[in-house]
Amino acid sequence: MKDSSETVVRFAKTSSDLARGILHRIFRDFKGNVLVRFWDNTQLRIGQNLPELTLTFHSAKTFRKLILSRKPLHFLESYIHGFIDVEGDLYIVLKLRHYLTSLLLSPLEKATLAAKTLTVKDSKFTPKFEIPSKWKKKLSQKLGIKPSKELNRDSIAFHYDVSNDFYALWLDEQMVYSCAYYEDASQTLEQAQRNKLDHICRKLRLKPGESMLDIGCGWGALICWAAEHYGVHAHGITLSQNQFEYAQKTIKTRRLEQKVTVELLDYRDLKGEAKYDKLASVGMFEHVGLKNLPTYFSIAHRMLKPGGLFLNHGITSEEGGWEKGLSTEFINRYVFPDGQLEAIGIIQTIMEDSAFEIHDVESLRQHYALTLREWVKRLEAHHGAALKHVSEPAYRIWRLYMAACALQFEEGSTGIYQILASKREPFSSPIPLTRRDLYN
Repeated sequence: MKDSSETVVRFAKTSSDLARGILHRIFRDFKGNVLVRFWDNTQLRIGQNLPELTLTFHSAKTFRKLILSRKPLHFLESYIHGFIDVEGDLYIVLKLRHYLTSLLLSPLEKATLAAKTLTVKDSKFTPKFEIPSKWKKKLSQKLGIKPSKELNRDSIAFHYDVSNDFYALWLDEQMVYSCAYYEDASQTLEQAQRNKLDHICRKLRLKPGESMLDIGCGWGALICWAAEHYGVHAHGITLSQNQFEYAQKTIKTRRLEQKVTVELLDYRDLKGEAKYDKLASVGMFEHVGLKNLPTYFSIAHRMLKPGGLFLNHGITSEEGGWEKGLSTEFINRYVFPDGQLEAIGIIQTIMEDSAFEIHDVESLRQHYALTLREWVKRLEAHHGAALKHVSEPAYRIWRLYMAACALQFEEGSTGIYQILASKREPFSSPIPLTRRDLYN
């Protein structure tokens, strides 16, 4: 038994030695500072300074798969499943994709590294947790299907009906789950979200007594803010049961029953015509689906009174069409099963085809990067508390998703815009001649 045990120890050390050699070559020109820990607790330090990140491979099989496949999605899924642990600065790991795609290796080096990787033998490891079945089955089977009412309902429940208490750990006190508006980067998230709510109300030029509709009202922050600060009668719709119940309680607590109402309703089921003076949609149209955008905007147009203002606040992609790739596949599989993004130019064209007149287009890309980094920071600080409401895989998915999105906004591959438009009416002037009223 003693000889057998010593053989296993020597075997494991040899296996991790090979892995260290492989990574040493791959990261020879890497400028960061990373500590890599292997399945036998041996380590490799990359860089000259203190590590900003510790990356732990629990399984030699996982290491071999990642090196040979070179698919970033496999790395992300290995982290979610717990085959890999990432401690410290998660953004460094996500930025590695750019380093690895720019890495120049000769055909001989590639062949040599592949051959060495194949000799890294399996180590014994039992996964610490599994992906919840709802992520592996129900919604992932619907990838690529045109968003329908059923899929939208399932998708909203999938993402938003996790736990209000979970979101409360890292959102602001008003539970605003969309891009904040920073007057400077040092502002708190709470202040920046108040700025955003007020910025929207100012853009809509809300006046006391007006009627306002919020499509996809979330936990009710905007409709309550508009009623309290601008004296409007606000109505919100959502597909999330959790958000609907939370908004109802908020309305009652703040004694806004006479001015604010909320309804559990799909936007396609909105009835009537020319019912509202003003209309807002914040962080919702990303769930509509590209093929449904004309329907979405035509319904918004129908619900507005002539000359009424509509503010659409949503995320866009650098390239239109929502082509399959790392980001789209990860988001649709683990975050928003019905999520699809379009280029800003195409969105404006669809709005104009729906008879809207566009008055103002404002990019909030830098604001969303700041917002997401603050959300990630708060989520990481409440890791233990988060696990009382969601599983470890769910925590890792949200951490990955928001950190990756922050980087995409910073690099400019993803954008976010507020588009202010009106329902055309001859000889009407729905907004002032300048924007000065927004900033007075």
